[in-house]
Amino acid sequence: MFNFERYSRQIEIFGLKGQEKLLNSSALVIGAGGLGSAAIQFLAAAGIGRMGIVDGDIVDESNLQRQTIHAGNIGINKAESACIFVEKLNPEVVVDVYPYHLNPRNSEKIIKNYDVILGCPDNFATRFLINDTCSLLSKPFVHSAVYALEGEIATFLGKPCYRCYIPKAPSLQARAIVGAVAGLFGCFQALEAIKIITGYGKLLTGRVIRLDLGSMDFFEIPISERNSCPVCSGKLRGIFEENYEGDCEIVRYS
Repeated sequence: MFNFERYSRQIEIFGLKGQEKLLNSSALVIGAGGLGSAAIQFLAAAGIGRMGIVDGDIVDESNLQRQTIHAGNIGINKAESACIFVEKLNPEVVVDVYPYHLNPRNSEKIIKNYDVILGCPDNFATRFLINDTCSLLSKPFVHSAVYALEGEIATFLGKPCYRCYIPKAPSLQARAIVGAVAGLFGCFQALEAIKIITGYGKLLTGRVIRLDLGSMDFFEIPISERNSCPVCSGKLRGIFEENYEGDCEIVRYS
């Protein structure tokens, strides 16, 4: 049984059954950086029953401009640091720590154990790896990416998938970011995960929402299944390292 007082404000929205669904569900956050910090914080606060956190990086001072859950933990692995934060915020949440990076050798083993997957990495290779693994395992993938004052959010649940939206990685790998932008989109990811679990509201499936927070312009990009998508077509039959090198185009199918 959960602590009614802790969750009373959101129980007014989701009801007791919705809160019980959260308590009995699990979410995996891949990347405990800017996006992951906010997603982890608000999933834990909402009362998710079990949370997995994957990150092989170490907290350094440059992270704290946006990765606020790591305050005071410079030099500690980010997944372990995030676990410390969650245990203080909500000791009712069970936390699984994976203090290493997601890779083609471990992605299926880790992802299969969770109900909802939040992709919070800072590179395209990991996004494609998450997408492909989630597609093979029929797991919902909540995606976000941010740059400077811009960001995007989408949920991939079956078809179309992330590769229908972006077939291969572009050459640009940008790092500039305002911390509050990462925090906002990480909150969006947590909310999408909560909606998936509780069944409340409309999901961001079949579309990407992009925001330019410098001008406060919002854009909706519809996504359709691509006939040539190797994932949605069923041609991809496994996870292979060579598919996540270079531009991450699928070169091996089975």
